[in-house]
Amino acid sequence: MEKDKKKIKFVYQPEYPGGPKELSKFIYSNLRYPKVALENNIEGTVYIEYDVDYKGVVIAARVLKGIGHGCDEEAARVVKLLKFSVARNRGVQVLFHQKVRVKFALPKQKPAPQATSMQVTYSVTPAPAAEPPKSDAPEKKENTYSYTIKL
Repeated sequence: MEKDKKKIKFVYQPEYPGGPKELSKFIYSNLRYPKVALENNIEGTVYIEYDVDYKGVVIAARVLKGIGHGCDEEAARVVKLLKFSVARNRGVQVLFHQKVRVKFALPKQKPAPQATSMQVTYSVTPAPAAEPPKSDAPEKKENTYSYTIKL
């Protein structure tokens, strides 16, 4: 029987606290869509390569494939905010290179509420009396009320 051996890695890669889901969550929560890209309806994916030093700090970010209109610079800015946790690599200071995709999608606009103007009109006329009262007083005019409700 062979002895169970521990998997020994020579160099430990940096990891974002919380894993890849938290990394994406951080990027998209800090990402601001550039005004120029919004005005020109620019969408697409920016590919960024970045360097992580032995302390877990991103020291450089390069655009491998961009879409322009300020999106490349914004993606690089957000990637530079990342902080990784790095295990000790036997006392050796290692510089890591990693890649990430940052997708820019136009915000979905809610359809503008349509101006629906609905108008309801009610007219109320009192019913005539069964027998008109006989008196010498002048006749009264019937009152008609009209209500208009705008929705």
